[in-house]
Amino acid sequence: MKTYKALSALLTYPETELQEAIPAIRTVLDEGLLTQVSIHALEPLLSSLETDDLYDLQERYVLLFDRSRTLSLNLFEHIHGEGRDRGGAMVDLLETYRAGGFDLAGVELPDHLPVLLEFLSTRPVTEAQSVLSDAGHIILALAERLERRGSVYAAVFQALVAIAAADASTEEAQALLAQEDDNPEDLEALDAVWEEAMVTFGPDPNAGCPISRDILARMDPAPAGAPREMGG
Repeated sequence: MKTYKALSALLTYPETELQEAIPAIRTVLDEGLLTQVSIHALEPLLSSLETDDLYDLQERYVLLFDRSRTLSLNLFEHIHGEGRDRGGAMVDLLETYRAGGFDLAGVELPDHLPVLLEFLSTRPVTEAQSVLSDAGHIILALAERLERRGSVYAAVFQALVAIAAADASTEEAQALLAQEDDNPEDLEALDAVWEEAMVTFGPDPNAGCPISRDILARMDPAPAGAPREMGG
């Protein structure tokens, strides 16, 4: 399912390769799982990634996803923090990937959303929707937080919410929605938060990591490359 690959690519750290791949991503989205409403909502992000200054795109990305813990793309961060339970959840997710014949490339954490979406692109439609639904409360909260900030990235998460049929009324979703957003401009407060966290599995989630190059490489028409790394 190339729709998941396309959405995964849109959530990677902006590089020249991503900008050049936007026409291919548009084609995939137009022919995929999304409704016309979701496709239309994604156009501001697509246009921005395609035409805006790369440095500005990278700065925006870092401000959102690397400097705001409440917008972390590492999904287990939102429910386990850096606690011991997160390590066990990571191991379980890795086993799910391996059972599906999916091996991680590079140093991405298993719960990194672009990685999960790439894995789902290899699974049957119903299975992929079910797995995404399990993370629906997290994705819904991220969509709401990005919408409050007026971010064009909100459209990606809203599209995922629609696919997952996520329910905002659940106890889990309400708990996440009630959390106060980080202020990415308050560097002192953010430093204090990150200093309190201990990494218990894999590399530093705030440091960024490369995403598998074949997210876009297996897309038709195939672009020249894929985004190289996450983070600032």
